[in-house]
Amino acid sequence: MSVRKLKPITPGQRFRVVNGFDALTADKPEKSLLAPLKKSGGRNSQGKMTIRHRGGGHKRRYRIIDFKRDKQDVAATVKSIQYDPNRTAFIALLEYSDGEKRHVIAQNGLQVDQKISSGKGVAPEIGNALPLSEIPLGTIISCIELRPGQGAVMARSAGTFAQLMAREGKYATVKLPSGETRLILSGCLATIGAVSNSDHQLIVSGKAGRSRWLGRRPRTRPVAMNPVDHPMGGGEGRASGGHPRSKNGIPAKGYRTRSKTKDTNRYIIERRKK
Repeated sequence: MSVRKLKPITPGQRFRVVNGFDALTADKPEKSLLAPLKKSGGRNSQGKMTIRHRGGGHKRRYRIIDFKRDKQDVAATVKSIQYDPNRTAFIALLEYSDGEKRHVIAQNGLQVDQKISSGKGVAPEIGNALPLSEIPLGTIISCIELRPGQGAVMARSAGTFAQLMAREGKYATVKLPSGETRLILSGCLATIGAVSNSDHQLIVSGKAGRSRWLGRRPRTRPVAMNPVDHPMGGGEGRASGGHPRSKNGIPAKGYRTRSKTKDTNRYIIERRKK
């Protein structure tokens, strides 16, 4: 994977850094695994704006992703590595030995024509999904379940990975991408390897219009508002705005919003880094 810096033939390209897309092997999606995707524009069922700075953007179709990896003990061949407009990671198109096709999140180093599988007794190789109870300690993993059979919910975005640290009883200790160390049931599935497209963090838009293509509208700085519009608004001249907080008054830096009585707190061994 690589990134490209463009020759600045327009002002918008002067600082733009784009993905090289050299890991992709197909430019057309699998039609049988596409679904319509409706935009809300940040509005709820009453048509009221509940999320600001959203709207517009290029039309997309959803790629149906197999997060559960529940087709076990059946070998699959990687047919192509594809772009997905709905996520930062690349996706892989699998074709199982019985002819069924599915999309999965692609791991770094996954190659076309590679054989991958999921389930108990599977070798801990790149792209294979197996329970935490069978993964060697110290292995880099991604696409991790939180409850057995739920489907992958953690470490799914571009370049992210977790590490299996220890096992004791029915729980495994996993160090997550945020830095949090947490207990997860050993029966939960995880995929071997880090998620693809690790260069995503190096991409620079170059112009405001690219954010509009992604469905993001302009954001007004709170310190530029009036006191009636935001807690950080108002003041004479260029006032800094006081303590950083949201429009609803919730502090923005260092304030813990997680409930102290949340039931799953007992599974967190070490909190994420501040």
